Amino acid sequence: MEENDFVVIPATEKHTQYAQEICDEMAESAKARGTGIAKRSPEYVANKMLEGKAVIALRKDGHWAGFCYIETWDGSFVANSGLIVSPKYRKAGLAKAIKRRIFDLSRELYPGAKIFGLTTGLAVMKINSELGYEPVTYSELTKDENFWKGCQSCVNYDILTMKERKNCLCTAMLWDPEEKAKEIEAKMKEKEEIQKEKDEKLHEVARKQTLLERIEEKLRNSLKVMFA
Repeated sequence: MEENDFVVIPATEKHTQYAQEICDEMAESAKARGTGIAKRSPEYVANKMLEGKAVIALRKDGHWAGFCYIETWDGSFVANSGLIVSPKYRKAGLAKAIKRRIFDLSRELYPGAKIFGLTTGLAVMKINSELGYEPVTYSELTKDENFWKGCQSCVNYDILTMKERKNCLCTAMLWDPEEKAKEIEAKMKEKEEIQKEKDEKLHEVARKQTLLERIEEKLRNSLKVMFA
């Protein structure tokens, strides 16, 4: 199956029926990878759907195929958490489509927030990079204790605490709206400078062309006088 065989939309009340199945798949996936997604209850997942803070991928027949939800920390950080794709529909490009939609939803709901994630998955890191995330140290993430408590269900939690939350097996990635705004501004300024340079060159070419035309006109007039 391909991405076009699915729809990726914000989850609503009618999708809460899949909360238990989604949580079961999250647990199985974490067990298979040997790492942990912060363990959430079906009630927690369903509540995210009711709040409009989740995205679900559906087959054309309406059955769930993938999921991701939004969490907020410190009032200035947003995490796109719990990304999961049903094993039956993997390798169809769904993870990228879900990440893109949950990222857009996060930007719509929290335009000034920093969006971050912790992952061990190379595929997710690649998707994050394509969205503009940058690898960062853990010190640049939220200090909210409730976020870090979510790591307690991970099999690598002892490593995290042993290293005093400075690093772990997960790679931290961050999308900072202020930094992105600066990058856009710098690119626009660079583009303006390039355009200005082009305009100046065109102006100089036009000036020289006009001067040449004047010289040619004078020569023609001089020749007319000489042979008159």
